[in-house]
Amino acid sequence: MRPALRFPPELLIKAQGRGLAIKLAIFDVDGVLTDGRVYIGEHGEEFKAFHTLDGHGLKSLQQAGITPVIITGRDSPAVRRRVADLGLSHALYGVKDKLAAAEPLLSALDASWDEIAVMGDDWPDLPLMTRAGFACAPPGAHAEVLAIAHHVTKATGGYGAAREYCDVLLMAAGHYERLLNAHHDTLDGGKSS
Repeated sequence: MRPALRFPPELLIKAQGRGLAIKLAIFDVDGVLTDGRVYIGEHGEEFKAFHTLDGHGLKSLQQAGITPVIITGRDSPAVRRRVADLGLSHALYGVKDKLAAAEPLLSALDASWDEIAVMGDDWPDLPLMTRAGFACAPPGAHAEVLAIAHHVTKATGGYGAAREYCDVLLMAAGHYERLLNAHHDTLDGGKSS
C-alpha cells in the first residue's frame, strides 16, 4: 500500500538532519504533547490530556530505531504515567535548563546535535532547537520558536502535532511506508481486507 500522506521533498531533506540520520527525537510536553493548558484540581492534583495519535507516533519512532526523549520543564504524575504507558526509556522532568540536562543524555546515547530532532513551543526549548539538526514547532508556539523552526505543523499541540513531527521523521528516514504496511498485516500473517 502506498502512503496517502505526503510532505514536500525539501522538508524531508531538512528532516534528515545535517547529513546524518536522526537518532533521537526530543519532545517538550506542555504545548507539544498537550494543548499547553494545565488543569489543577481543588487538592492540587494536575490533569493533562494526551492524544493517542501522538502516542502511536512515539511508538513508531521506537520501532524505526529513533529514540524518543521527553524533556519537560514541569513534573507531574500525569506526564510520568503517560511516559510509562508508552514505554519510553528516556525522560527528564522538572528541567529548568534543558540544554544542561540534554548534553549528558546525548553523550550517553552517543548522539551529536546533527543527529537530533527537537519539537518545542517556548523559550526554554530554544537552546535545543537552535542546535538540533531538525527543529519543529506546533502552530501555537511562541513567535521566537516559530521563527527558527524548520517545520511548523498543521496540527496543534495536544491534537496530533507530535504525530506529524514523528511522521516527517519517519518519512525522511525511509521507515514510514514499511511501518504503515506492517499495520495492514493481520496477527496471523495474512493481509487485512
